[in-house]
Amino acid sequence: MKFEPVIGLEVHAQLATNSKIFCGCSTQFGAEPNTQTCPVCLGLPGVLPVLNEKVVEYAVRMGLAVNCEIREKSILARKNYFYPDLPKGYQISQYEEPICEHGRVDIQLENGEMKRIRLTRIHIEEDAGKSIHDEAFVGKNESLVDVNRCGTPLIEIVSEPDMHSPQEAYQYLTKIRQMVRWLGICDGNMEEGSLRCDANISLRPEGTTGLGVKTELKNMNTFRGVEKALAYEIERQNEVLQSGGEIVQQTLLWDEAAETAHSMRSKEEAHDYRYFPDPDLLPVIVEKEWKQSIADSLPELPDVRRTRWLSNYDIPVYDVDLLNSDKGLSDYTDKLFGVVNDSKTAANWVMGDVLRFINDQKIEIHDCKATPDDLAKIIQLVEKDLISRSSGKKVFEEVAHHGLDPKKAVEKLGLAQVSDSGALDQYIEDVIQNHSDEVEKYLSGKDKVFGFLMGQVMQASKGKANPGMVNQLLRKRLEELKS
Repeated sequence: MKFEPVIGLEVHAQLATNSKIFCGCSTQFGAEPNTQTCPVCLGLPGVLPVLNEKVVEYAVRMGLAVNCEIREKSILARKNYFYPDLPKGYQISQYEEPICEHGRVDIQLENGEMKRIRLTRIHIEEDAGKSIHDEAFVGKNESLVDVNRCGTPLIEIVSEPDMHSPQEAYQYLTKIRQMVRWLGICDGNMEEGSLRCDANISLRPEGTTGLGVKTELKNMNTFRGVEKALAYEIERQNEVLQSGGEIVQQTLLWDEAAETAHSMRSKEEAHDYRYFPDPDLLPVIVEKEWKQSIADSLPELPDVRRTRWLSNYDIPVYDVDLLNSDKGLSDYTDKLFGVVNDSKTAANWVMGDVLRFINDQKIEIHDCKATPDDLAKIIQLVEKDLISRSSGKKVFEEVAHHGLDPKKAVEKLGLAQVSDSGALDQYIEDVIQNHSDEVEKYLSGKDKVFGFLMGQVMQASKGKANPGMVNQLLRKRLEELKS
């Protein structure tokens, strides 16, 4: 019997607020263990939480961006369970009345088709602490707890079980990351734990619509790790079912190094957590005026921009998807398109020189000192034959490093292109005299030697010669030698 995977993802995105969800403690990553805490996030007796308004705003931003219904009134609830990294013995979350419901995310499949993934809900909650097991300073059979993360604000984005392959799950997860980064509500860094993913997976006979017994996969810290973990669990469940066994509902921990999963515990149901409204927190009210002001502040969303670029500019889909993958890169490119006539040339510069520079320097694009207007000026200098394309690369790097005006960078580097025919004739004559054997080969019909001679002229001019004029004048001089 053939089985079909059914996959739903629960994505936790750490919101990019400066302080925690119910207190003023910092959310900065990398602090010394147990230094970013207070009585509120530790749940000490007598303390009262106060909701961070920015958390609600960010949740609504995400909900609107993925076409959710935004509840005017939502409830914060206590999710009760015991674990060493949860000092209060409960987590403040949302259950029956989440802030956002019934959204959708469109992903592009490998065959180019679009597929819609429905969202069940987006709700706000606080993070738990972190249990430390395997670092060098932890003893054998010992665990330590860092409570810095307690109270860090999260949104949980819960999909419907609409994905049917690890590849679809990978595309969905990368789309969620793109959205939260685009909206400026989360940095999307899985390695630092600011974007985390749990996967619910079951198998059912192909052609049926029911759901099989599901397992939950946790501890997946990379996008490819999610894909590998799902592929592993699909194969495992398939082997169990093909051999006549039954799937046990349980939570599995993914081991990235070994590329295997092992059982952590039996999987809980909602009633196991004994949800009830938090008596210390008022309902969350999102008035229509506030929701509208948040909607008005949303940037042009990535799918809308993608459609606009494909409609207005003659650029391949691959280029569009690459340049539109990150908001900073997309904004930079969009501004460049507005001041450069040839959109494909503009795209090539960004995909080549700009991306190479920011990757080499390990910086974000907003840290690059060459603005879109600067790059447009460099492109115009090349198009007008005032500098060569190779010189344009050097000018861009100078501007990107130091923020010089492009024309001043050309002067500083001495890269103004030589278009004077007299000077070019002299370079050509010198090359002909110094490479008589290659000239003879060309005159005897070996046309490929022309490229070598052309390169020698460019080298003699230190790259300053106008390549178009060199090509024309060199051919003319060689033809004269034939007669």
